[in-house]
Amino acid sequence: MTSLQTGRVVRTDAKVCHVLVDGRVIQAAPRGALYGQDAERRSEKNPVAVGDDVEVDVTSSPASLKRVLPRRNQLSRVASSHDPREQVLAANVDQLVVVGSLAKPGFSSNRTDRIFAACWWQHIPVKLVLNKTDLASAEDLASIQGTYERIPIDVLPTSAAKSEGLDALRETLIGKTSVVYGASGAGKSSLLNARQPGLNLKVGKISKFWDQGKHTTTFSLMHFLDIGATVIDTPGIRVFRPYGIPPASLRDCFPERASSNCAASSPTARTITNRAASCSTPSSRARSPRAGTRVTSRCSTSCARRPKRSRTSSPIRIPEFAHDSCPGTGRFSQVLPEQACVRRNKRRRKCVANHERN
Repeated sequence: MTSLQTGRVVRTDAKVCHVLVDGRVIQAAPRGALYGQDAERRSEKNPVAVGDDVEVDVTSSPASLKRVLPRRNQLSRVASSHDPREQVLAANVDQLVVVGSLAKPGFSSNRTDRIFAACWWQHIPVKLVLNKTDLASAEDLASIQGTYERIPIDVLPTSAAKSEGLDALRETLIGKTSVVYGASGAGKSSLLNARQPGLNLKVGKISKFWDQGKHTTTFSLMHFLDIGATVIDTPGIRVFRPYGIPPASLRDCFPERASSNCAASSPTARTITNRAASCSTPSSRARSPRAGTRVTSRCSTSCARRPKRSRTSSPIRIPEFAHDSCPGTGRFSQVLPEQACVRRNKRRRKCVANHERN
């Protein structure tokens, strides 16, 4: 009799995976062979993701995760701006539900479009939930909803605070394995708590300073709802970089662009190609001389890469919240380089004078 049993990963931590085997959750340690022979050169940051079907040796102590079975799909992104490896967020799912808030924090069409592009590349059906409708005007809701419904993408307006739109969300989740994904503070956990109060998922407040969420959910966890749905609640994000989409194939990830015969020669298509180079792998960025020069989205918002800061002797602008005692007046203070420290900590810079004084 073999000691290997098949299970499904419901949670992953740094050195242990929680696997559902025969109706009970056990903790299994992934074998080193899953990480490859050369840890620095392996292409995946995490070889095991929530939703994976795996083989576990339950006779060892602790149990060991031997093998990851082939996936039918997976949602991946670039791990970080400093780590170009693939980070698998979830695997073997039926759909992805992107939760965006209309206010506090505001809706980001740029980030949403990138998530949708990654899903279309992996053939994962998508839904868009516009939460916090009670904090936005009807015009803003109609504008965003109409933009994505013309693609077409199903849009579900909801309000977790007023329990609005929960019935439509329920019908969307029943009988499927869904990934709930979106920005920090968008209300993912709040919607699941409103749909099934017994979950008692931890929720947090919006940062008054940054007007963003505080990453209250810190790990992905699979929940089995009473309505017959399986939901993977994921940590909030602020940046999403699709992984492995070739620039030449990115147009196929935007159905409204791919259907146009003249899209290849239009300025919008050239902008999308540049966007592919900016959000794909580092090797893809290197092939495009104009990579990252402009990023567009369906909702007519744009952003550009921040220009590199000049290291000449020109004055440096320091926000007033860095230190109240910074010299100068007004919202920004003009400080010479020798008066400012070059160390950077999340957009805040501290004055050398205050360091010495403390």
